Amino acid sequence: MKSYRFSGLLVPVFFLNACASPPVHYYSLLAPSGETITTKPPAPFMVDVLPVGIPSQNDQSQLVVRQGAAGAVVLDNERWTGPLDDEIRSALSSVLTHELATQDVAGLPQTSARPVLRIKLQLRRFDAWPGQRVQLDADWSLGFANEAGKPRLVCRGYLDEPAPGGYPEMVQAQQRLVAALARRIATDARAWAHSRQAACVDPQE
Repeated sequence: MKSYRFSGLLVPVFFLNACASPPVHYYSLLAPSGETITTKPPAPFMVDVLPVGIPSQNDQSQLVVRQGAAGAVVLDNERWTGPLDDEIRSALSSVLTHELATQDVAGLPQTSARPVLRIKLQLRRFDAWPGQRVQLDADWSLGFANEAGKPRLVCRGYLDEPAPGGYPEMVQAQQRLVAALARRIATDARAWAHSRQAACVDPQE
């Protein structure tokens, strides 16, 4: 810090650039639009994507990343644009409605004659190692709104994606994870709607 003397006073001059707080960056799990129109036939049902459950350690505005095998860091200057559960639900809904060529009626009065498939997602893990990889572990259930008390399809999935680069590339990898999960759920949804006896999708098939 430099000082200058005026009229007998010692006046400090602060360099604001050196003292300014680092900028805060915001990220979204909703990938940019621009996908081509699906060639798959429209599903004979609409969907109701219910609120998403997430692990308590991820339930905050800051990005939370892993360090090594047991450590975790909360990144104060790297944040989600909205609550993480809403971010995941919006991204899930976007891909599902595209893959199924249908509508998400969450929050709308259900007056249509078309059946409504309720989709409930619960994340068990949503981990990221910056510059290395991201992982997602989740359960989901499918059941039609007009079939209360009848069996539901309950599935589980684990996805892993390399994530070289910085935080923007890490979030893009998480976008791909959520999109891959949504496509798997869409496949489950078509099969379950057809027979009510279908098994969960085997990702190895």
